[in-house]
Order: sequence, then structure tokens, then C-alpha cells
Amino acid sequence: MYEGHTVAAVIPVYNEEPFIGEVIETLPTYIDRAYVVDDASTDGTWSAIQARVDGGVPVDPSARNGDGSDVAVGGPGVVAEESSVVAEESGARDETGGRDDDAGGEDGGSPTVVPLQHERNRGVGGAIKTGYKRSVADGTEITVVIAGDGQTAPDVVERIVEPVAAGRVDYAKGNRMLTREEMPVFRQIGNATLALLTRIASGYWKVNDPQNGSTAISLSALETLEIDELYEDYGFVNDLLIRLNVHEMRAADVPRRAVYEDETSHISYTSFVPKLSILLLRGFLWRLRVKYLQRDFHPLALCYYVGAGTSALGAASVGADALRDGPSRGDGTVLFALGWLFMLLAMVFDLDENRDLQEIGAAAENGRNDE
Repeated sequence: MYEGHTVAAVIPVYNEEPFIGEVIETLPTYIDRAYVVDDASTDGTWSAIQARVDGGVPVDPSARNGDGSDVAVGGPGVVAEESSVVAEESGARDETGGRDDDAGGEDGGSPTVVPLQHERNRGVGGAIKTGYKRSVADGTEITVVIAGDGQTAPDVVERIVEPVAAGRVDYAKGNRMLTREEMPVFRQIGNATLALLTRIASGYWKVNDPQNGSTAISLSALETLEIDELYEDYGFVNDLLIRLNVHEMRAADVPRRAVYEDETSHISYTSFVPKLSILLLRGFLWRLRVKYLQRDFHPLALCYYVGAGTSALGAASVGADALRDGPSRGDGTVLFALGWLFMLLAMVFDLDENRDLQEIGAAAENGRNDE
């Protein structure tokens, strides 16, 4: 438990055989239960997970607790929840062994590890959804997502859990852009572009590093969301932000260190970029309709629609003038500029409407001071 709140960790894994063992071994002791979801890996990931859960491995002399005591490669008393349930609705297989009722919690015990295996690959979002559903079924108050490749260090987990445990927000996510450490240049460019698009689509106008998968969410937020409808691929976090905003959930960007080792990205950018672009556009239009037309009327939705339509008409007019090879009358340029003014006005309205839904600033400053 963390400050009186039960905490579960969802660890989505796909072909992370070299890393998953250490991730399990270094889970913070305040985590009560860890759902390790193998998304139909094709390497030895599942065996690596089972080796840590089943125990019976020798002590590694190089591994030490904070007090200098030896730690077994399988972790200090890592156990599995007793169950042999087949989760048919999620396509996940639960293969676990014995249970230690004293595992986990603030008393320094070890987390209960629940290995889950998908029969087919569903994407990182699908793996997280499987873990979320198990966590809700168990009534866990806070659920964190920890990367299966070791990019979520234990101190980062606590930093993300804290604002949710304190009741200030419903959802917290890591932000590598708020620290002094730098990520590779190509990642910075991609992150900046995705951040802008995600801000417009989600209504969280202060969000940064939107693809960061280190997150924490409250039980009430998970119970409010329709988990089955969440996107299942690498746009999961973007879709989640959009849905959280529609439900008026408070979110926080939390400074965290960037951890880059020898992990391999499984993202195919040729398919990821167009899929995510469509996802963000669809989510944006859905958010405008539900939040500003159906639930309660606000003119910002009309400003967006009129602005987009006018800009498109202006661009078409400019293009037609160019094809005619004659002098341009300038009508298209005026329409295009007018359309963008409408959209900028809508953005100002949207920012103001969602100003109280995101925590940043004080929390970010505290994070910098901790570095």
C-alpha cells in the first residue's frame, strides 16, 4: 500500500526477455499486486516471467537490498496469486501458482505477481486494458503502468503515484521534457509534434511527452471509463487522455528521468503515424460533439467547425486560382485567414474551459528540485 491506498502495477510486455526479470525484481514494495501481461511474445519472455514467479532460483550475490542483504534473482519472496482462470473476454490466459497472503504493502513485503498471457498479439494498449480490468475487478485504488523494458525506474513510479494518492488528480503521467536530461533529437521532434496534436485533440493544453507510458490512474477513473472501448495499439495513451477529458478527470504531468538502455522499439512509424493521426482526429471530433454539443452547448465547437470549413474553402479557392494561371483575386487568402482566426478563437475557448483539469507548475517545480 502507498499512504493507505492499495496499488497495482500493470506491466505490458512484448519480446522483452532481457529486461522483464529485472523489472519484476525491482518492483517497489508498496505495490500490492503486479499484473505482468505477455502480449503473445515470440521469444522467451513468458519463460522469463514464470522463472521469477515460480522461484527456486539461486541467490545473485551482486544483487543487494538497501540494507545490504542478498536478493534472489526471483526477487525477495516474489509470489503469484493462486488462480487458473482463463479470461475469455480479454483473450488472456492466467497461469499462476501459490499465494502468500502477506505479500505486498507498506510492511515491506513483496508484491503478488499475476502473470497473464494473451493468445494473440493485441498491442500495448490491449495488454494494459487486460491489466486494468483485472485491477478493477480486484478493487485496487491506484493502478500504475510500468514499462516492461526497464524504462520506468522505481523512483519514477512513486513520483507518478503520489498526486493520485493525494487525491489531487485522477490520472498522472510521466513527462521527460520537464527534466534537465535530454532524449535523442529525433524523439524530441516527434514528441513536440505529437504533443501539439494531442493537446488539440484531448483538451489538456499543458500536456507534454504524450507517448510516455509511465502512468497512474484512480479506481474511480477506471470505473468511469469504458475500458473495452479504449484503443489497443500505441495510440492508447492519446485515446485515454481524450476520454478522461470528456469525463472531466483531472490529470497531471509529472517530471521523470529519461531511461534509455538497449531496449528495442516495436513501433512501425510508417503505420503508426497515419493510424495515430486518424485516431486523434476522430477522438477530437467525438470530444467536441459529446462535451460541447450534447452534454452542454458551447460556441467553441461551432468555431472549430466554421473555421475548418472556411479554411478548406479558402485553400480550394487559392488552388483554383493557381490552376487557372490567371491573377488571384485574393478571396481565397482572406477566407483561409478568417478560418484560422475562428479556429484560434476556439482554441482559446477550449483552453479556458479545461484550465482546471490539469496539474502542472508546482508539481513540475518540485520534480526539478528533486533531480
